Amino acid sequence: MGERMRERAVVLGGSISGLLAARALSETYREVLVVDRDTLAGVTGARRVVPQSGHIHALLARGQQILEELFPGFTDELVAHGAPVGDFSEHLRWYFDGRMLKQVHTGLICVGAGRPLLEARLRSRVTALPNVSFMERTDILGLQAAAGGTRVTGARVQRQEEGSVPQVLAADLVVDASGRGSRTARWLEELGYAAVVEERVKMGLTYTTGDFLVEREADELGEDLASIPVATPGSPRGAIYARLPDRHSVSLTGIAGERPPTDRAGFLAYVKSLPVPEIYRAVRDAEFLGDPVTFQFPQSVRRHYEKMPRFPAGLLLIGDAACIFNPVYGQGMTVAAMEAHLLREHLSRDAEPNPRAYLRDVARTINAPWDMSAGADLGFPSTEGKRTMKVKMGNMFIPRLQVAASTDAKLSAMFLRTAGLVARPESLMTPAVMLRVLRGKGTPVTGPAPEPVDASVRSDASTTAV
Repeated sequence: MGERMRERAVVLGGSISGLLAARALSETYREVLVVDRDTLAGVTGARRVVPQSGHIHALLARGQQILEELFPGFTDELVAHGAPVGDFSEHLRWYFDGRMLKQVHTGLICVGAGRPLLEARLRSRVTALPNVSFMERTDILGLQAAAGGTRVTGARVQRQEEGSVPQVLAADLVVDASGRGSRTARWLEELGYAAVVEERVKMGLTYTTGDFLVEREADELGEDLASIPVATPGSPRGAIYARLPDRHSVSLTGIAGERPPTDRAGFLAYVKSLPVPEIYRAVRDAEFLGDPVTFQFPQSVRRHYEKMPRFPAGLLLIGDAACIFNPVYGQGMTVAAMEAHLLREHLSRDAEPNPRAYLRDVARTINAPWDMSAGADLGFPSTEGKRTMKVKMGNMFIPRLQVAASTDAKLSAMFLRTAGLVARPESLMTPAVMLRVLRGKGTPVTGPAPEPVDASVRSDASTTAV
């Protein structure tokens, strides 16, 4: 990387995207200051301001590759703290409509770290950087801009201690990594900029997680890391059953009106209704480590900042501040890593990053994961969103590919390289791949959702409220 050209960068938000941004910025700014409303130092468990952190999180294959590049030896560090590691296909059981994709060695690494461990180890690595510091328990009030609003010159913040007053953190660059609660769109409008174009896909997802102590002899996973029956229009109840460093965990997903319950009996009944019986066998007699917890995710949101006619200098965005993905597909952390890698590239070649060029590249980075996750959600008739011809064609072809991949090792590997964000979706749409799919055996499952095992499976809104 080139010599440092600027003085201070301020990162708004100290979660995973903020930590990754700080790592990228540390190479080209003399000082990087990360601001967060929460306590960060010494925290190793789930943070109160990240309510989804107690649920299973996935770091896709491309995310693992980038983290290893930014933090050499990071995968081994996670393993040393108990995280199981395996191949993205060979040690994961991917199910679509009850059919398991053929397990095959891909060389892509999957790390079962869980969100709290992953975030804690990232924070430890970033804290060790000599030019990065943290400003904790501090509320972010807004942006500071030069006259005319053409350049952002800092951020307005206020410490949470009694008697504190607002202050301005001057900065050569401000990076919004504040996540789903980002207020940049509103702040820009207040500075006289046009409203950002938003794209929304409303699927009404509910996911509920239960943690278990599973005895070794009852462990259905064997040497595998997880069993993942993915929700589909033909089977709208999904789950992730995973072995984590300190427990086994089951995250149940429901879409199209399905709501996994939070009471233990209802939770187990929902597990029993899944198209994959091995998960129920593993946990039916296991000890709950607490009552299941639930989280509701109403919609995916993509903000097209790259389409704004004007955008101020001195401001960039990363992670959920730019695009909020359906968490079921595990793309959020990996896309944030890809954007941090992109930020690093821009910083290495430009004395000052060009916001419009960076945002255009971010949009190109987001395109593939957005098309995959939003397209899959739009396969459910109840989902609200724009169904383009591209979406309709994908929802005709991908289920057939998944059927063929249950017996075809090459198709299975190709599909999972795409799902892991290592390969682009276009690699699945070549004539040779299409012919291979058409020669595959079986047809996709279609039809209404399965009937629940008993009345306790369905829960009312009072049992699934966040």
